[in-house]
Amino acid sequence: MKKRILILILLSAILISCKQETKQLKIGSENEKAIEPKNEDLQIMDIDSSQFPKSLKYEGFIKDAVRWKDKLGDNIVITTETGNSRNEKFQHEFDESGDAELFGYHFLVKNNQVIQTWKVYDYIADCPVDIVASFVKNTFKITDLNHNGIAEVWLMYKIVCHGDVSPCEMKIIMYEGKQKFAMRGESKVQVGIDDNGEKTFEGGNYKFDSAFEKSPKVFRNYALNLWNRGIIN
Repeated sequence: MKKRILILILLSAILISCKQETKQLKIGSENEKAIEPKNEDLQIMDIDSSQFPKSLKYEGFIKDAVRWKDKLGDNIVITTETGNSRNEKFQHEFDESGDAELFGYHFLVKNNQVIQTWKVYDYIADCPVDIVASFVKNTFKITDLNHNGIAEVWLMYKIVCHGDVSPCEMKIIMYEGKQKFAMRGESKVQVGIDDNGEKTFEGGNYKFDSAFEKSPKVFRNYALNLWNRGIIN
């Protein structure tokens, strides 16, 4: 009889302990949810030129075109490239040289009229050898990393004029509203193999501008991940 009573007391103590532990876990989970910032859900839509407002103007061939709404209003972002061409707006010293340009545009749409809020432009001109001025594949992103209801627009591209295997100049330009952030450096290329059979590389250096240095850490972390994803030529 005594053994039975002891067993019942022991079981009751275990059940009480389990309930307390479950309650603590639940409270901890609720606290974690409470400190998580609210995530503003950006509905990003891919669009094409047939869906542009008539007053929207751009240069080059479209690479990306998206539309969304946030605290700023109704947004459209377009990235374009000209590819390797010969544009007479540039001076040319070489008969067989080429030019290449790239553009990034942000517009706000009000009453079906567009207001251009910023423009990214870069180029290579009068290049007689291999020419690159293009956005890095799969790196165009729209985010709201700091959850303030204003989207961040990420553009990453490479530009170079060279006749050998060498790094390209590489940049990440990010805008949040009208605030520009820049990360500049060079891509990484394999240049050989060392005595141990390991690949050797050149390039890969980068530098944040002052805006990035002062920005939330989540911006710099995201930029580094994007950089490492597109760094290899």
